[in-house]
This record gives sequence, C-alpha cells and structure tokens, in this order.
Amino acid sequence: MNIAAHHAALLIGVSSIGLLAASAHAQEASAPSAAIADIVVTAQRQSETLQSVPISISAFSGEALEKQQIKNALDLQLSLPNVTFTKTNFTNSSFTIRGVGDLCVGASCESATGIHVNDMPTITRLFETEYFDLQRIEVLRGPQGTLYGRNATSGVVNFITNRPDLTKFGASGEIEYGNYKSVKVKGMINIPLSDRLGVRLAGYYLNRDGYTKDIANNSRIDGRDLYALRGTVRFQPSDATTLDIIGYYFREKDDRNRVGKQLCHRDTSGVLGCAPDRLGYDVVNGHATITGILTNSEVIGPLGWTSRSGPDIYAGIVNPADMRTVNSGYTPRYFAEDKQLQIRWEQKIGDTLDLGVIGGYTKTEVDSQTDYFGSRGRSISTFPGIPIFQAVFPTAAASLFDSAGNICASAPDRSYAGVYGGNRQSCMASPTTADRSTGRSRAYSLEAHLTSHFDGKFNFLAGGIYYNVKSDYNFFIAGTGFDYAAAIIGPPELNATHYLGPSFYNSETSDISLKSYGIFGEIYYDLNDRLKFTAGMRYSSDKKPEVDRAFLYNFPVPYGSANALTSPFFPLLYDQDPAIPGNQANRILSVKFGEITGRALLDWQVTDDNLLYLSASRGYKSGGINPPFDPSLFTAPATFKPEIIQALEIGSKNKFAGGKLVLNASAFYYDYSNLQLSRLINRTAFNDNTNASIYGVEIESVIRPDPAWQFNLSASYLHSKIKNFSLDDSRDPSGGRSDTVIVKDAASAANCVVQPTGAITAQALFAAAPALGALQPVTGTNTSGVFSSCAAILQMIAEPPPAISTLLGVAPGGPLPFAFNRDLTGAPLSLPSGVAVPLSGNRLPQAPTWKFSAGAQHVSEFDNGMSLVLRVDLTYTGEYFSRSFNRPVDRIKGYEVVNAQAQLNGQDDKWFVRAFVQNLTANNAITGQYVSDPASGLYTNSFTLEPRRYGIAAGFEF
Repeated sequence: MNIAAHHAALLIGVSSIGLLAASAHAQEASAPSAAIADIVVTAQRQSETLQSVPISISAFSGEALEKQQIKNALDLQLSLPNVTFTKTNFTNSSFTIRGVGDLCVGASCESATGIHVNDMPTITRLFETEYFDLQRIEVLRGPQGTLYGRNATSGVVNFITNRPDLTKFGASGEIEYGNYKSVKVKGMINIPLSDRLGVRLAGYYLNRDGYTKDIANNSRIDGRDLYALRGTVRFQPSDATTLDIIGYYFREKDDRNRVGKQLCHRDTSGVLGCAPDRLGYDVVNGHATITGILTNSEVIGPLGWTSRSGPDIYAGIVNPADMRTVNSGYTPRYFAEDKQLQIRWEQKIGDTLDLGVIGGYTKTEVDSQTDYFGSRGRSISTFPGIPIFQAVFPTAAASLFDSAGNICASAPDRSYAGVYGGNRQSCMASPTTADRSTGRSRAYSLEAHLTSHFDGKFNFLAGGIYYNVKSDYNFFIAGTGFDYAAAIIGPPELNATHYLGPSFYNSETSDISLKSYGIFGEIYYDLNDRLKFTAGMRYSSDKKPEVDRAFLYNFPVPYGSANALTSPFFPLLYDQDPAIPGNQANRILSVKFGEITGRALLDWQVTDDNLLYLSASRGYKSGGINPPFDPSLFTAPATFKPEIIQALEIGSKNKFAGGKLVLNASAFYYDYSNLQLSRLINRTAFNDNTNASIYGVEIESVIRPDPAWQFNLSASYLHSKIKNFSLDDSRDPSGGRSDTVIVKDAASAANCVVQPTGAITAQALFAAAPALGALQPVTGTNTSGVFSSCAAILQMIAEPPPAISTLLGVAPGGPLPFAFNRDLTGAPLSLPSGVAVPLSGNRLPQAPTWKFSAGAQHVSEFDNGMSLVLRVDLTYTGEYFSRSFNRPVDRIKGYEVVNAQAQLNGQDDKWFVRAFVQNLTANNAITGQYVSDPASGLYTNSFTLEPRRYGIAAGFEF
C-alpha cells in the first residue's frame, strides 16, 4: 500500500468538505441497516451520544475492542490520532496526547494523562493491564480543566466496566492459544439474584514464554504470567437509586524485562562509554562506568580487574544485532499487584436533578529487577587481580565468591546487608550489575457531583473531589564491581555488625504524599434551540510532602571506624550520625500548588446530524520535588513548577448519507507554559521548566456503504516547538564545541567539561599542565576527553600556579578563563556538567508530525444463521524524537502495524472460532528511549512494539 498516496487522498477528501472539527469515532456492532450506530458516553459526567458531545473524544465499545484487537495500551494508541504510548525506564509508562506526555522523572511527578476507571481517578498499572469485560473505553483529547481537571493536561482515558444485567442470566468464555506458547483464558458470568440485585464476575489469565532470547544461557526472558479478577454487585432498591460495588484484583509474577534492548555505539576512548552520533549493537565501554573505574588498576592497584590502557570489562562481548536477542545470562524478575475497590451511587432527585457519588480505594505494588548493563562481562578468570584479592582478603572472598568460584553480587534491598551481610542476589562466572525498581502506592478518592435537567434554557453541573495518595519508591543499583571495590577501599573489618552504608546505590523516597482537592462546576445556557454556551471553572489544590533518603555508592564502613565519612569515593548524599547505627539524616521537603482552570464553549447544532463548536480551555498539572542530588557535584533548585496549558479548539461532528458516513475533525492550538523536562545530571534525574507551543489537526471517519462493509479512517498532523531554552546534553557534554575537553572524573565516574570563556582552548590548559591527564579523541564528538579529577582541574582553574599562568599567557593571581559554577550558598565551586545547547524550535518528545490508520471489515451472513467477519487494520506512526535535544541519535523512525483476523460466528452469536495475527510484518519498531547516566556509560534503553503474534481462539456466549 502506498502510505503517502493514501494519506493525501484522505486529506483531499476532507478538504473538499471544508470542515475543521473535533475528532471522535465509535465502532459498534453491526446494525440491521447500513446506518452507523452511535455510542453513549459519559465524557461530560452525564450520558450523551458521542456525536452530540462538543469535545474531542474517541470511544471504543467492547465489541470494537475485540474486532480491532485492542488488548492493552500499546494496541489502544495505534487507533488514536495524535497519541503515542511507550513503556518508560523506571517501571512506568507514558501516554502522550497531542505532544503532551510524561517527560518528568521523579517520585513526585504525575501523569499528564488522567487514568480513570468508571470516572474515578486511579493509580492503576497501565502498561501491565490487559483489557477484559469492558463496556467501552473513552479517550478525551485536550486539557480537561473542569470535570476531569486534576493534572489532565493532555487528556483522559476512562475505562468503563460492564455492570450486572438484572434482567437475565448470562455467561461467556474464551480460550486462546498462540505462538510463544501463549495461553489466554477469559470468562464472565452474570447472575440476577432478583429484579433489584445482581452480580457479575469476570476474569482473565495469560501465560506465555518470553519474547526475548538470551544466548548466554540459551533461555527465553520477557514472558508473562498474570491474571485479573473483577466482581461487581448492583443494587437498585428503586428506579431512582442505583448502587454499584466494584472490586478488582490484578497480579503478575514473571520474567518480564522492563527496560527492553540496550543500544550503544561504543566510544573507544572510554570517556563517554557510548558515542553520541548514533545507536548501534555495541556494548558500553566499561572504562566509563562506575564499576569499571572502581575495579581498574589506576584506583585499586594490582588487585584491579582492568587498566585504562588495556581492554575494559566488556571488551569482546557480543551484543546480538537483533532487538529480541540479548547476551546477558541474568534472568529478570517482575512482580506487580493492583487492588481496587469502588462504590458508585447514582440518585435521581425528582425529575430535574441527578446526584452521583463515587468513592474508591486503590493499592498497587511493583518490584522489578533486571540486568543494568544488558550484557554479561568478561569471565572473571581473565582478571589477574582476583587471585591476589582472594589471598589478601580471605574473609571478604568467602562472602564474595561461592563454592564453584563464581563471583556474587549484593541483593539490592532495604536491609542494606549486601554480600558481606550474607545477602546475595546472584553468582555468575562474570561480573554482573543489576538494578531494582520498587514502588508501593495507595490512594483513595471521594467525588460527588449534582447535575440538573431543567426544562428551561439554564442547567448546571457542580461537584467536588478529594484525592489522597501515599507512596514509597526505591531505585537500587547493585553489582559485583561495587562489592569487590568495597572490600579493598573500605576497612578490613568486613565482619562488623553495623555499616555506615551498603556497597550499592539506592535512591530512596519514602512517605511521599499527595493531598488534593478540587471544586468544580459548569453552567449550560441555551441561547436558542440550536446554539448553546458552556462555561466551567475548577479550583485545584495539591500538597506534596516528601521524605528522601539516598545512598550514593557507599562502601560498608563500620561505625566508629577511623575513616568513617572520610572516603574520597562517593560520600553520603545526606550525612549520618555514625554514633547511631542505622540512623541517616533525611531530606524533608513540602510543596503546595493551587490553580484555577476551566473552559468556555460555544456549540451550534447546525442540523440534527451536524455539530460545530469552538472552545477555550485551561489545563494544569502540579509541580513537584526533584529527586535527591549530590550538592558536591552541582547545584539546582529542589522543586519544579506546575505546567499550564491554554488551549483553543474548533471542531465539527457530522453524519452524512443517511448515517452511512461519520466524519469528525478538530484543529487546536496550545500555549504551553512551564513544560516539565527531565534530564540526567551525574547520577540523578533533574526536572527543568520551559515553554512550548503546539498546534494540529485530527480527522476521524467511519464509512458504512452497506450492512456488509465498514471502513474506519483517521489521520492527524501535529506541530510542536520548544521556546527559548537551553540545556546541556549528557550524550555530548561538549555541546559540539571543539575547544572544550570532556572530563571523566576518575573517582565518581561523573562527567564535567572544561569550557573556555576566552581565547585559550581547554586543550591548551592540558598541554600546559600534563599532570592533569593525557587527552584522547572522543568517538562521535568534535573534541577530546580525559580521565582526570574534576576537583583537581577546578583547583587549577581557580588558583593556577604562576608557571601555568605564564605558559597560557595569563596574568598571575586570578582564575583562568574557563567556566565554573559558583554556589551562592557558600558550597565549593564546581565545573559545569556540560555546555548548554539551544533547544529553541525543537519538537517535543513522543510527538509524531503525522499519524494515520485505516481499517476494513466485511461481514458475510449465511442462510443457516452463521456469519463470517473478516477485518484488517493498518496504522502508520510517523517519526518523532525520544528527547528534546532532537539529535539524529534521538530520532525514532516511523513504523507501521498491520493486524488481521477472521471470525466465524455461530447462530445468534452463541459461539465463535477466530484466527488472528497482530503485527503481521513482524515490526520491531522502537516506541521510546531512555539515555542512562554518565556514570553508567550513556547507553540507551529502548522500548519496542510487541513482536508478531498469531493464534486461534474459540468461545461462547449466552
């Protein structure tokens, strides 16, 4: 299929009608006539047909989800204009709508897309969940500043579950078998206990082998083993009162690999680890990593594993040139659990008022552990220092090596015992490093709203919501390199009872809380029979206290030891009182935000089948607290500001040809203030604020020329631009300047940059002071790098010896003409972590310029009452960038996805047999990327589509 020609034809067809309008579509079950059946939605907190709602919304009925093979969030985003979805690095995901997504990293960051279940905000696990027994999914695009106001700057995804049918008994079941030995089972039973009371139970189970092959041990990883249950009780004591109680439980425990494939173009200098010019199937240069530095002979002498003048710990290791193959030998571990309880009370008050009360409780937990560098290292038998270590440190060696001679790594957990406390995670014949990401959250909410249905021109909706969340997060990095160096650099008393810190890293955020409330309302005024004005307003208040504890690569030092708190390697982020075992000072911060948002809307029902509207709205997403950072390396604000979006939208919804054609479209413009952008600066994520602008067009259409055929078409265009902002890029700290020098700090593995402020190049400084280190070209950059001490270089710049000043032609007695940062609080000076590069005019991440989809469905009705449904869907997502720097290495190529299925239905649809294929072309396209820290070598974690899946299914319904 010629994608460009098809896209152009679709746009020309829409252009001939001359409408710019709000996008919406609904796919329903086949109707007796060719007219396309409408769908009822609750996007405005009341039941309305989708075509009469004057906002951009896409809705998928339960049957449409099955027909279009929408099983999870990755599938859902394919059928939506101006929407992308990807997994992200820290056991999270990002649902980006119209270029507005989750670019913030940290425990206090929040999603720009509101996720709701039955209109209730929730913290449910989005990318693990598989869809089952849903009445519909509604996706609202654009800032929802009134009815779904809290943080919904990009839009809302609302999952509406099926409720008990009080009129009849029913049941359904389905079993599916596919490649990767995939077994999927779904079932439902509906029991009316009386004409006023009923129960509905539904469940889902999935088990399959892994998508990824690990050639190190000839195994498969990234499998699934999960199930979910949902139970609903409906009680209707009268025609005016409905009470629903909904319980949900989800559990997954398997070897899901949360970080995907790691990509790297190896930097031969070892300064950066991975070069910034392109991605490749190389392994990071271990000399640039913290574990490589701590175990080299320049730091620990003859006990070292490697030397910077020789091969690194990953030299010669093959990273297979395939997105579904790794060479690790480490089996990931993944656990997720989600519990929800929801109570909904709907009460009619006379004939003119409806009261809705929604309350609920959610508790989630996630715990994932995976190989941090994505590849195994060289065999420890090639490291000459290990036999010396075993002879010099026999006590430590007894803990660090097992009986088979394998080297073991500390288990990353909050006991902080590590291998020297008897807590191992794994033992292998080569060095390993693993990270572990854990999180626990609980939330409860209570919302009430009152809606009027007066006969006159005026109506209203008023309500309020209280939302309370409490969370606890940890991110550990543990490895054999840390443990090995700990025994050498730390004291010999490794059998002490209490240690100052573990031989691994943890950024621990506990007791982070959110207390939020909102008061909202809308008024609706009919100017005449076809013209209506809507005005809404909401006040939101968010308060976030946070307690942080963070270890930064500490070594096990017994309390009372002479060198406690004096190690030159990685001091504690927050000081400990060494007199109190286990006592560590905390960073305690609290922020509070309050904002007024809302919308003004004018809609004109031109005819019964044609609607035009114009809206202005304001959306808000709260700010937060940056993750813990080391003040000895850089200074930065501890908090970041809330985001604000001012949006204008014009749209139309239309039916033509007697309802056989639905055509909806929209055009929008966003003024985006305080966009939250995340970057990594030397072992911590940091969030900045900037401004941006976005505009675009969306078109969706459903065509049904006769009862047998149905076609779905959608297309979108998006333009996004960052305004007047500059940041330093960790991929290439030199900013492209040839007169700078990139420094790999030989103690911390952080990167700093020597940046000239005058005519003297950084290379000239190192030529004048050769003791600072020997320069070497850095792969993929215009400059050179060096292994040195950022502190020593800073001292040379701030207080140069007279001889150095003379060689450089600078008058003695003052600092050399190179940039450095001055901390006004009186802390030591520091070199910049990079040269700032302009982002102005760059596109926002995860924001493809073009996207379109097309689907075709044919139903053959047989004389015996059976039917055959054939369907094929094609989606194309244009290229976009994974980061705001918009470097060629950040470019994510456009990709297509083709799905197809054939389903034979029995008489009265009581049974079916289905054959299906998803991702027919076996596209391994990348959906998102994450660049690691300089101390990790700047490799890139990539997240992909799921591979080609095919299989058969059979089921029944009555």
